[in-house]
Amino acid sequence: MIEHQHWHPAALSADVAQTPVAARLLDTDLALWRDDTGAVHAWADRCPHRGARLSLGRVRDGQLECPYHGWRFGPSGHCEHVPALPAFAPPAGHCAQTHAAREAHGLVWVRLDAQAEGGPALPAFAAEGDARLRKLNCGPYDVAASAPRIVENFLDMAHFGFVHEGWLGARDAAAIESYAVQPTPTGLLATGCKAWQPQSNLHSTAPAQVEYTYEVTAPYAAVLTKVPDAASVAIDGWRESIALYICPVTPESSRVWFRLAVADFDTPDEKLRAFQHTIFTQDQPVLESQLPKRLPLDLHAELHTAADRASSAYRRHLRMAGITFGVC
Repeated sequence: MIEHQHWHPAALSADVAQTPVAARLLDTDLALWRDDTGAVHAWADRCPHRGARLSLGRVRDGQLECPYHGWRFGPSGHCEHVPALPAFAPPAGHCAQTHAAREAHGLVWVRLDAQAEGGPALPAFAAEGDARLRKLNCGPYDVAASAPRIVENFLDMAHFGFVHEGWLGARDAAAIESYAVQPTPTGLLATGCKAWQPQSNLHSTAPAQVEYTYEVTAPYAAVLTKVPDAASVAIDGWRESIALYICPVTPESSRVWFRLAVADFDTPDEKLRAFQHTIFTQDQPVLESQLPKRLPLDLHAELHTAADRASSAYRRHLRMAGITFGVC
């Protein structure tokens, strides 16, 4: 599967300590853990001895210990110790199945294809290196919807006046002006997107016209930036970028995180997260109601208008990229 060559988020970095953590990615069960150096690892959640879940084990002397017979595996995945046979030197084939893992954007990322060196990079987030913006993560949200459906919703402005009425939109100002979409190596870039919003962010003091830019940065990741009229925000120089990162758990279920980059270093984390939580939990029941749950890539399977040009471009990109997980 082409999806196995991509990096996907599997957990918050802060949630993975020396106690193993179970996760699921692309219908694959994982055990996430840290060794004594703090390096993160992602392994198949199955001991090669008798199939017990390694996520039920513990880390001992920098090695992951199986909960069933106490076999211990070093960071490379090789079995280093079999308690029932203390003098036994496990051969090279006595190994747990390992996957590539790394940390970025406050998350643990996993690539299932061990042969994908030189493949797709981690999803970019241009705001990450901007010291003028504060970063924090929101989530996870477990959603009974496919990852592509969630990305498409993130790109869609036409629902603002109905799903987010009184917040990101108004029914009597639902018209979508023409905007530009261009393909990129990772997906698409949509510019000149405008929406009339009663409360575009936590610090809005008045309704405003807000300009958006959207970028799809990986099959299941996207970034939006938005800049409201300066007179409508209580904080001088307010701007924000929001990255959407999705773990495709199964073809029809997902785990979702948002990474916020905002020009606000004073508001408590909980308050910033609460605004994002309000918006996404308005989206969630609609997302979970959509049928089919998998995103149709045949452009004739659902109806489209010019207001949907970003989502139509996203579907074309997925089809051209050979994505099969979460689509139909």
